[in-house]
Amino acid sequence: MGTLMIGFKENKAFRLFTILMFLLIAIALTAPFIAPYDPLEAVMRNANMPPSAAHLFGTDKLGRDCFSRILYGAAYSLGSVIILIAMIFVVGTTLGVLAGYFGGWADAVIMRLSDMMISFPGMILAIAIAGILGGSLLNAMIALLCVTWAKYARLARGLALKIKECDFVLAAVVSGGNHLHILLTHIVPNILPVMVITAATDVGAIMMELAGLSFLGFGSQPPAPEWGVMLNEGRQQMQTAPWLMVFPGLAIFITVVVINLWSDSLRDVMDPRKANKE
Repeated sequence: MGTLMIGFKENKAFRLFTILMFLLIAIALTAPFIAPYDPLEAVMRNANMPPSAAHLFGTDKLGRDCFSRILYGAAYSLGSVIILIAMIFVVGTTLGVLAGYFGGWADAVIMRLSDMMISFPGMILAIAIAGILGGSLLNAMIALLCVTWAKYARLARGLALKIKECDFVLAAVVSGGNHLHILLTHIVPNILPVMVITAATDVGAIMMELAGLSFLGFGSQPPAPEWGVMLNEGRQQMQTAPWLMVFPGLAIFITVVVINLWSDSLRDVMDPRKANKE
C-alpha cells in the first residue's frame, strides 16, 4: 500500500489513470442514481429514436434509453469482470503456489491439468465450455475461469520454486516453521506483487472476452444491460440505427483503454526489478 501511495504522488501517469479508474467505478456504482430512465423499460412509441436531448444515445428497437443502459452496463460489465479476475487470481495463484512449494504428486497433477488447458486455443475452449453449460453470465465466467487459471498457476509455481530456495525460507524451515506459516509469511507475500500486476494487466483482455461471449450469445442474455449484449442486439440494425452499436462499442473501447493504461502505470510503480534498480 505504501508503494502505491508513493507511486500516486510521484508518477503522473499512475495518478491520472488511477483517477480515471475511480471515475469509471464511481459511474458504475452511481448508475441507478444518475441514469435518467429505467434501462429495462420498453416504450414502443420511442423505438429507434436517434440521439437527442431527451435520449442522449438514442433508443433501441424496444424504445429503451441507450444512455441509461450503458450506465447500468458499466456496473454489470465492470462488476462481473472484477469478480471473474478475482476468482482466476485466487484459484490460479493458490494451485500454483501449492504445486511449486510441495512438488511431488501435487505438482504433477496441477501442472498436467494446466498443460491440458493451455494446449487448446483459449477463446475456442471457452466458447465450447459455455455452450455446453448454457448461455448465462455465470456460465461464461466459469468458462473463462477454466481456460485462464492455468496461466496464473504456472507463473505462481515458477515464483514459488524460486523463492523456496532462498536463504530466509530455508532458515524458516530449519527453525521449525510449519508449511502454513512459511507459505503465508514468506512465499505468498513475495509473489503477490508480480501476480497483482499480471491480474491488473489481464482485466482489459478479460473484459473483451466476456463481452465477446455475450455478443455471441454464450454470456449475458437479453434484456440484461450488458455491453456485449447491446452490441449483439444492435448489429442487425447497424444500417438504420448505427448508434445502437457505436455507443456500446465506445464504452467498451474507452474502458479497456483506461484499464490497460492504468495497469501499465501500475506495473511501473510495483515492478520489483525497477525498484531494485533504483
